[in-house]
Amino acid sequence: MSISGALSNAVSGLNASALAAGVVSSNLANVLTPGYGPRALELASQSTGAQGGVSIVGISRHVDQGILSDRRSADSELAYAGTRATFIEQLERIVGTPDETSSLSARVAAFDASLISAASRPEATEWLQAAVQRASELADTLNAISSEIQTRRTAADSDIAQAVETVNTTLERIRTLNVQIARTADGGNTMAALQDQRQLAIDQLSEFVPVQQIPRDNGAVALFTPGGAILLDSTAAELDFTSSNVVAPHMTLGSGLVSGLTINGINVTPSGNNSPISGGKLSALFEIRDDLGVDANTQVDALARDLIERFQAAGLDATRAPGDPGLFTDAGVVFDPLNEVGIAGRIAVNTAVDPDNGGELWRLRDGLGAVAPGPAGNSALLQQLQQTLNQNGTLNSGNLGAAARSLSGHAASFASRIGQDRLTLDQDISFAATRQNELLSLELAGGVDSDAEMQRLLLIEQSYSANARMIQTIDEMMQALLRI
Repeated sequence: MSISGALSNAVSGLNASALAAGVVSSNLANVLTPGYGPRALELASQSTGAQGGVSIVGISRHVDQGILSDRRSADSELAYAGTRATFIEQLERIVGTPDETSSLSARVAAFDASLISAASRPEATEWLQAAVQRASELADTLNAISSEIQTRRTAADSDIAQAVETVNTTLERIRTLNVQIARTADGGNTMAALQDQRQLAIDQLSEFVPVQQIPRDNGAVALFTPGGAILLDSTAAELDFTSSNVVAPHMTLGSGLVSGLTINGINVTPSGNNSPISGGKLSALFEIRDDLGVDANTQVDALARDLIERFQAAGLDATRAPGDPGLFTDAGVVFDPLNEVGIAGRIAVNTAVDPDNGGELWRLRDGLGAVAPGPAGNSALLQQLQQTLNQNGTLNSGNLGAAARSLSGHAASFASRIGQDRLTLDQDISFAATRQNELLSLELAGGVDSDAEMQRLLLIEQSYSANARMIQTIDEMMQALLRI
């Protein structure tokens, strides 16, 4: 080998060692940086000429796409379960548990106890006042539950709008990064930093919508949902949704009174097993607004209807004229079964027994239609009211079961169902979180290994020293030749 060939080999080795040291330094500096893929310098023997040397092919980025895809799926699953669980926890809080004095079950029990007390002392005004107060508290609790459900549905509708905006913005950012990566690849430059940014963007997207990544030419990627929706392939899909200022009980997706979801102008099923976006936070928000919230509203309406109809039954109060409301009313008027939706938010105590609204307490004892107080010691109607409250009967609506129960039993069934749903979702969250943590650990294990990088740095230093020594030796040889 000639002196010039040896010098060329040494110089190429020095250049490669310097670049390799920079790659190792970058890996060590970003050992904890989210989305960072470990870099490696790709080298090859020089193929031109007969002198040899080393050629720099480029800098490659190493990521296990299988683990990354599974971890994103776990992110979507955890966001889906967590969003649903938040709604159920809020519903359970407002419905309460029997040991809480403000819970629905406790309100029913308190009303029952107040009727027993009033029947034992029908002449005592304070006991009649207490019974009316307990009845008002029961109606107020049903109002509050219905209001909370609508508040949560309205919040979910607003969150959907924000989620759709985030998805659209993120898809456009990924598309832009695709273009930049392809342009960088055509220019022969390293695109690892852009790939890091794109990975983070896709990670953010997977929280809202489950995604599958498919490689395309020049380092670009396409994104699809497991349900078959095309989110990105050369161009970014556009999701569209129109938010509502307020979501009322009668406003459902089926009635067309709230917005659905479109992808590139095509209506898609926004939630459920048949939804192309099922499994992430976005579909969970749609489920809260259109499924979980509507179902909860149906059940509490069924309880409110049962309460009204128990005290509106013919023959219970002989003084009440046909067509007049009973002790509990639909915003002051008689309840119409054809207008059940939202009744839990409208139920109220009959003003005929409410002194604050021009009523008289003695009408609770003597009848809602009584024009004058009856015998103060007559407790027959109060006893009938208490028996009516505890009479076993089936619900005329809802799906809390076909068993005949008292109102207290139906309320307990409602609370139990919510509690069971929460426990189930807690288990789903625990499973999803465990799966996510394990996959994240595997992903991190495939990331930057600081020990291996330090060993690689020692080899680079040795290579650099060897090439530097070669140049020094060549210099000494040249000096010796020049002295001859």
